[in-house]
Parts: sequence; C-alpha cells; structure tokens
Amino acid sequence: MEIEFRNEDISFKKEISVLDDFTLHFTEILTKHEVKYVIVSGYVAILFGRSRMSEDVDILIEPISYNEFLKLWSELEQTYECLITSNPDDAYHGYLKNHNAIRFAQKGDFIPNMEMKFVKNDLDRYSMKKRKHVKLNDRSLFISPFELQIPYKLFLGSKKDVEDARFLFKLFKNELDLEVLNMFLDELDIPDECIEKCLGDVI
Repeated sequence: MEIEFRNEDISFKKEISVLDDFTLHFTEILTKHEVKYVIVSGYVAILFGRSRMSEDVDILIEPISYNEFLKLWSELEQTYECLITSNPDDAYHGYLKNHNAIRFAQKGDFIPNMEMKFVKNDLDRYSMKKRKHVKLNDRSLFISPFELQIPYKLFLGSKKDVEDARFLFKLFKNELDLEVLNMFLDELDIPDECIEKCLGDVI
C-alpha cells in the first residue's frame, strides 16, 4: 500500500472493508449536511492497515444547533438507528449537549457502530482544527493528526492502544512533526520509559 502525502492531504488505495464502507458512508452524510467532523482513536490505525478488530468508530463533530441536528437525524435514520435512544430531543439535549456520546448502527445491526459526540476540550479542538484529509480510492474522510493521535493512544494505555500508537509511529515516522509530537507527549505526561519502549528516541 503506497501512501502519498501532499500538503495536508493523504492519498492511498486499498480494498474497502465493511468497516471502511460504514465509516465513509456515515461521514458522507455529515459532509452533505456541512457538519464538520474528525475521526479519532482506533479506526485511524485500522484505516492504514493495522490488523485488529473494532466494533466502533469514534467521531467528534463541531456543536450544531438543534434544528441542524434534526435535519441530520432525519437523514441518518433512513439507514441507521441510534442505539442509545430513538428520541432526537433526548439524543441532542440529554446526550450530545452534556458531552455524552450517541451511537449509530445500520438498522438491524449492533456492530459496527459510530460513537459520535461534540467537541468538548482543547485536545478535541486541536484535532478538529488540524484534522487531516484522507483520500481513500475516490472517497474522502478526515482524521485526527498523528502527532496527537499517537500520544493520546499511549495515554489511554491499554495493550491495543499502545500497539495502535506504535503502528502509526512506525508507519508515519518520517512524516511527523516531532516537535508537536513531543509537545503532546509532555502535555499528556507520558513517562519517558513508555516513550522509549514504544517509540524509541523521538526527542
């Protein structure tokens, strides 16, 4: 798989998996409704070939008004169902506005599912502001910058998260802004021994 970098764009081709198609279709609906989003967490590594199972995709969206949400909900429910609540008012005011996630899956299925929530803190805002455009075959989506994604995975600390971080670092080492990477390693208080073990010498 040959990955091409051009400015803020990343382009590559591969066989589209079920999880890829699910993610692409969902994000195409967001784009249609002009909802700005960024994909974070495990799917970022899976997208680029990390071989592991995942039942969900984590996505952040910029806060939108209730009327905008109703329009989005109306189209989403043609294909998907919300696994948390069937009431859009509850989904918006009870969950999203309180910085809790709602989950969508294709009707009749529970997996894969899309875990969606509003941006809520500085790290979320950085991910959104610095999101990377990925062109996969002839389709597009936006992902969190690797310089934040890798430290955050180390911060989460589970075995699969650490392996995600190691995978992304190895794959994109030559494309990373190491100054920014180290800034987030410091900000998230990742221990030096963890950095050395997982990423080697990145200082």
